[in-house]
Amino acid sequence: MDTVKGKRTSRSSLLVLTERKTREELIYKLEENCAEAVVQVIDALEEQFKEKFKDVFKSITCDNGTEFSFGDLIEKSKLNEGNRTSLYYCHPYSSFERGSNEVDNKMIRRHIPKYTCFDNKLVEDIKGIETWINNYPRKMFEYKSSLELFALEMANIP
Repeated sequence: MDTVKGKRTSRSSLLVLTERKTREELIYKLEENCAEAVVQVIDALEEQFKEKFKDVFKSITCDNGTEFSFGDLIEKSKLNEGNRTSLYYCHPYSSFERGSNEVDNKMIRRHIPKYTCFDNKLVEDIKGIETWINNYPRKMFEYKSSLELFALEMANIP
């Protein structure tokens, strides 16, 4: 999990989650780049995936940004007792520990260059970028897309 930030004066940012096995990309616009907004997105994801959340998001690895400072709330389930996932933090200045996520952030930058203000970006635009990335054929998957592979993985979860 990472955030992609735009212009320094921009309040909003993008929260990017990359599923490790299939490289499925989930991108959400955060109206404010803060820890509360990140927790809200994770809560919404848990509501969307319901009981499959724990199988899809067994663990989440992020950097040490202040937007990820509410680790206990990210881990704690909103729907059930206990934790929904385990949260891990990378070592400082070690973005290579989230390599797949960094590669996908570069794919986002193909559509939204650095120093772009995200405040005026529509959710539809962000979801369009997410769809493009997830439908992109990848050599490592014998030119199958992340979307195809993620659908197969989801079908295998009881």
